[in-house]
Amino acid sequence: MNKSVTFTYSLAALGVASFLGLSASSALAHDGKEGHKHYTASAKAHQIAQQNLIIDTHIDVPYRLKKDWEDVTKATARGDFDYPRAKAGGLNVPFMSIYIPANLERTPGASYQLAHELIDSMEALAYRAPGKFALAASVDQVMQQQERGVISIAMGMENGSPIEGDLNNLVKFYNRGIRYITLAHSESNHIADSSYDIRKQWNGLSPFGKELVTAMNEIGVMIDISHVSDDAFWQTIELSKVPVIASHSSLRKYTPGFERNMSDDMIKALAENGGVIMINFGSSFVTQQANRYGAMIRGQIEKVQEQYGADSDEAKQRIAELRGKNPYPFATLEQVLDHIDHVKNLVGIDYIGIGSDYDGVGDSLPEGLKDVSSYPNLVQGLLDRGYSEADIEKILYKNFVRVWREVEAYAAAN
Repeated sequence: MNKSVTFTYSLAALGVASFLGLSASSALAHDGKEGHKHYTASAKAHQIAQQNLIIDTHIDVPYRLKKDWEDVTKATARGDFDYPRAKAGGLNVPFMSIYIPANLERTPGASYQLAHELIDSMEALAYRAPGKFALAASVDQVMQQQERGVISIAMGMENGSPIEGDLNNLVKFYNRGIRYITLAHSESNHIADSSYDIRKQWNGLSPFGKELVTAMNEIGVMIDISHVSDDAFWQTIELSKVPVIASHSSLRKYTPGFERNMSDDMIKALAENGGVIMINFGSSFVTQQANRYGAMIRGQIEKVQEQYGADSDEAKQRIAELRGKNPYPFATLEQVLDHIDHVKNLVGIDYIGIGSDYDGVGDSLPEGLKDVSSYPNLVQGLLDRGYSEADIEKILYKNFVRVWREVEAYAAAN
């Protein structure tokens, strides 16, 4: 996988940019070398990224490290996240995803155990490098740790299957720092139907899922409606007494028929609820071409295998040629910005955030947003499109902080 850093950042570089008088609008240059664009953010974009909180609500470091451990307190050869790149990009608050594969629900206790193991790994990361990372379970902790200059590790659970039908487990995971739960993942579970699962066994939320929504409100865990079916979304919006989030979703307008993304009507309802859609950077979430690429290439490969035999040399050669002639259609930073523009034009600036899915979407990230060092490129793109610094601050953190504080306040009053 090609996970190269998209730019080199240093105070010296910022000084040079300032000396040359690069404007916010002139510095996002790109070229077409080897078919890739190269983005360079201005000194102003870097300054905005460094001086403000940046909250990214979905980064899949825990499961990445379980599968392929590296010391992310230092620069790493693989993956989309490590400490040096996070600092370069201005990332203060990565919500580390406690990702639980959907198939584990078939084995009692397996989801619950993995969730605790992944939380353990984030605790270990914070304790191993206390000058770089600290756990964060509240907005106040985040703010205090920003002052100290450390990166706050917050945690969200991607897939509610570890709850295992027991609200006592919700309390246990809250006490361990889980601050949002994605109700389902790639298959329907005991809580809700999944957008990916053709079996809509609950027609939305299960009876326990409805209890869980209320319990999450009362304890102070944000409800994440990414991955759930449309019916589950609408039922959650109706039941929740506080704003909900889509921790890593983009827009169905640009990927017609892809239920995993949100429709305009859903975005309007989310805004009425006071919630926030955190835009997913993965190319298959951003463009129809990338979204349909997998099915297209699989279909052509299957035809070759049927004609020449799956294991034949002829088939292997033709498949290699097929892949060479049909490279993955990476999205671009500009297309991610189109998603942000559409939400802003549809419901306003107050309902947009960042949920990149770094380390969760493999080698499918857009040109200009290849890893956690890339947030200044996003800031630059927003500046170029006329977003004010106040608007950009809302996208980087203020919209999400508003929701998090509302959830905290409701729980404190109940």
